Amino acid sequence: MADEQDESSKTEEASERKLERAREEGNVPLSMEVKSWFMLFAALMMLWGLAPFVMERTTAIAFKFIERPAELPVDPLGLRDLLKETSFDLFLTLLMPLGLFLVLAAASALIQIGFLYAPKRMEIKWERINLFANAKEFITKAKIVDLIKGIFKITAVGYAAWLIVKPRILDILNTSSFDVASILALTYKLLLLILLTMVMIIFVIAFADYFYQKFSYLKRQRMTKQEVKDEYKQTEGDPQVKMRLRSIRMERLRKRMMANVPKSSVVVTNPTHFAVALRYEPEEGMEAPIVVAKGQDFIALKIREIAQQNDVPIVENPPLARALFASVEIDEPIPTEHYAAVAEVIKYVYQLKGKTLPQREEN
Repeated sequence: MADEQDESSKTEEASERKLERAREEGNVPLSMEVKSWFMLFAALMMLWGLAPFVMERTTAIAFKFIERPAELPVDPLGLRDLLKETSFDLFLTLLMPLGLFLVLAAASALIQIGFLYAPKRMEIKWERINLFANAKEFITKAKIVDLIKGIFKITAVGYAAWLIVKPRILDILNTSSFDVASILALTYKLLLLILLTMVMIIFVIAFADYFYQKFSYLKRQRMTKQEVKDEYKQTEGDPQVKMRLRSIRMERLRKRMMANVPKSSVVVTNPTHFAVALRYEPEEGMEAPIVVAKGQDFIALKIREIAQQNDVPIVENPPLARALFASVEIDEPIPTEHYAAVAEVIKYVYQLKGKTLPQREEN
């Protein structure tokens, strides 16, 4: 009952931070049906494409034992060399099909969860081995779903195999009159058809199970409202997180400021330690100049460089530059106490450009 209440209280979607922690612990959605399908597909490829090659190579290896048994060495050194040579030949013969199984087994995991290194998952936890402690987990919703899937798979595959074998029952019963080659050909054909059918059936089951496992995983990872609040407090309170967020904000602000400098009307400098870019376009209905960029030392140097590259006037006024830098934030209009000093700078810039300030700005 307590577990049901706990599940019902988890109404919030899992945060990225919680999903990352779960992944670090090796807790990821993984469908065993997908892995089973890859293994069946590998078996099909081996039976269809590699079986003739493997049989041919195995026959060639065994042929020397059958064709000329009297010529085989019987001394210890000769038998040792023969065993080594035969074992090596068999290893090379089976290397390709075994490699196919290993590659597809790895692919089944990589496709679902990508590359994952989770040492915590490999730690030995004795509570997992304690049967009495885990007795309540023997019958769970997941176990019941797995049981239903198993019954469905056995039924579907068995019925499909019967549909394949049924038209060929007479051939199977009459195999006593066939030669060895015909029996092997019939067996190979039946196995290939049954395996192909199994691959198609398990593909449908694996496809559905993949999304079911992902849905179940995200549902298990849901959080309560209190967990969301606690995680938010922890994240906001983490000094490293705060430093990173502040660094990101400063970098974005710097890029935005540098993009605004070419659009500014004038840059007021210290001349070297401070630089403040102002934009004033009374034709656009601006009531007062706005600070679009400001910086100190290196940033001030970059503002001046961009201003020079874009023919933005640069006016040296150390007291005004220091005052604007200290008292005005980005994208804010200048305060009234600086109107007179800024008006002189704007008037000077208009004179450089051969323009005249609107009359309302003179008053």
